[in-house]
Amino acid sequence: MPIMSDSPHIWKFFRSGGLDQVALESGADLLALDQLEQELWVALSCPVKGLELDEKTLALIDTDGDARIGVPDVIAAVKWAAARLNDAGELLKGSDALPLAAINVGTPEGKILLASAKQILASLGRKDAVAIAVAEATNTAQIFAANPLNGDGIIPPEATDDPAIQSLIKDIAACLGGLARSSGSVGVTAGKIDTFYAEISAYVAWTEQSATKEIAVLGEATETACSAIRAVRAKVEDYFTRSRLAEFDSSAIAAVNRNTADYLAVTTKDMKASAEEVRGFPLARIGVHQPLPLLEGVNPAWAAELTALHEKAVVPVFGPGKTSLTAAEWAALNAKVAAYETWLGGKPGSAVEKIGLARAKEILGSANRTVLAALVARDKALEPEFKAISEVERLSRYYRDLRTLVCNFVNFADFYSRDRYAAFQAGTLFLDSRSTELCLRVDGASPLAAMSQTYITYCNCTRADGAKMTIAACFTQGDGDYLFIGRNGVFYDRQGRLWYAIVTSIVDNPISIRQAFWSPYKKLLRLIEEHIAKRAAAADAEAINKLSSTADKATTAIKAAPEPKKIDLALITGIGVAIGSIGTFLATVFAKFVDVPGWQLPLILVGLMLVISLPSMFIAALKLRRRTLGPILEGNGWAINGRVKINIPFGAALTRMATLPPGAKRSFDDPYEDKEAAQQKRRAAFLIILLVLAGTAIWVRWDHNRHGHYFWQSAPAAEAATEPKK
Repeated sequence: MPIMSDSPHIWKFFRSGGLDQVALESGADLLALDQLEQELWVALSCPVKGLELDEKTLALIDTDGDARIGVPDVIAAVKWAAARLNDAGELLKGSDALPLAAINVGTPEGKILLASAKQILASLGRKDAVAIAVAEATNTAQIFAANPLNGDGIIPPEATDDPAIQSLIKDIAACLGGLARSSGSVGVTAGKIDTFYAEISAYVAWTEQSATKEIAVLGEATETACSAIRAVRAKVEDYFTRSRLAEFDSSAIAAVNRNTADYLAVTTKDMKASAEEVRGFPLARIGVHQPLPLLEGVNPAWAAELTALHEKAVVPVFGPGKTSLTAAEWAALNAKVAAYETWLGGKPGSAVEKIGLARAKEILGSANRTVLAALVARDKALEPEFKAISEVERLSRYYRDLRTLVCNFVNFADFYSRDRYAAFQAGTLFLDSRSTELCLRVDGASPLAAMSQTYITYCNCTRADGAKMTIAACFTQGDGDYLFIGRNGVFYDRQGRLWYAIVTSIVDNPISIRQAFWSPYKKLLRLIEEHIAKRAAAADAEAINKLSSTADKATTAIKAAPEPKKIDLALITGIGVAIGSIGTFLATVFAKFVDVPGWQLPLILVGLMLVISLPSMFIAALKLRRRTLGPILEGNGWAINGRVKINIPFGAALTRMATLPPGAKRSFDDPYEDKEAAQQKRRAAFLIILLVLAGTAIWVRWDHNRHGHYFWQSAPAAEAATEPKK
């Protein structure tokens, strides 16, 4: 519900299209919209798409993101913009360029807005400009590209001229991943900087820990020895497990060494030393209490790994003469590198390992982190100013578009104005020697549309670039005789782009009283034409059948001529009686007709026409009186509160008929005129005129002889009949 203040606003209303609408003439009117009862708003909600209003502006106004603009959204948008302008009435100008002088610098928000607007203009090379356009305020890519530090929390390499700091920023981005800025460059955030330094600190500390004798038992050779052991650990464990089984039961020796059939399956193929099938066999021949050989008698697929184990791990621990390992010696070898493996498993900073230990120590030993912290602080200080850049865009959009929104929402001033289009009017459709400006973008035909009592043609429109849309075009003048599904027309949208339109469906309602007057006669003519066409088709079919039958009979013998039928006297008598009755009826009608005074004859003709046409005209008048735009908009997602009527004069303004331009000259000389038909028409017209004149003269003479005077003269006074006195 609207919030009422202590001093109610005095509203002005104007009447247009039979609807009382609130006038919005000043900033005070806009600021008092929260006092205007919602019963007096023409619309209560509208969609954010399908209007001739920037969808980005409507998305900003739609704060709850429900894809609809409601009364609270409009009020909130007006109040937000008014709080940042010196005069809320500026919003009624609807200008594309926001004057810098119109921004209210008396508030902290206004000061930041003005500074941001000036910064935008400066980055665009228009430092001395006094107004900012919407296109300039929305060009954020160029704005942010011109400022390496812009308050977005991302520090790019170009934020400093120091090569060392630039290299450090690139290292951080390479290790932890950078963030793309709107300008396209990649930088790092304060969080990534902290994570990076924590990672390299842990990594350097971890590497220094490995230098102790408890961990690096073999010195620098510890790492390679550990790698060689880990490469064969699973297979060596498998070997000694099989050996223990053979020791447990000597009869299992053949089984743990694999069956002969397994070897036969491998030998049938082209063999390689590294074949996967061979790698699945044991490292060496299994026997009771038999150590693992390292250099001779080993599985050829594992020979390289066992040689590496001997050189890098066994020799440093047991000496060069050790060429085989027992289970106990294998366990001792693993225990030797266990501490190193434990240390290796806890390695931190794997993300920064790629830069190397030397680079990590270099970074930790420099003071570059302090420089990065200073850049982050500078960027943070710019955050309010650059954040206001989006506010500048919002204010410039509101300055341009709020006037259009309120004049197509609070009232429908634009719709009833002759110098502006409404926000829902998509363009102009040209079809059937007419153009209509009442065209709306729709998703498709709506069942609500018929309630508008308006003649609507739904058209599919396509453009040369492949774009498609559907419009609902309302015809409010002329007739619908030649409007039908499949007709083609052209549609020009509000940007002047050409679309090719085809009628796909029609909502049939009266268009005009004139159409309703002639409608019964047109229907009668159509019925007669259809009946004649059917009779002609039937007669044609019958004639063809008769000709076919005659052709068949011509080949047969000629039959005896049929005996002539006798004359039916009763039939002749009946026909005579019928003709006599008809003649009597016509004579009676003529007698009544000639008794009517001549001046009444035109009235009788007019009366007969009215009797025929009045019902159709009456129904059309009722529908035209109820013709309204509301249901059409409702079917497109609006919530219309007022009865937006389209009366006859307004409808005539929305649909224009084809007329010759002023001063045009027209020649009636048609080179393709059917002269014979035209001559016959003239002869027929002349004959009809002669017959009418002759009939009129005969009737006038007959009427004079009957009454003793002409019908335009006064009747002579009758002589008074006197009786003798008694």
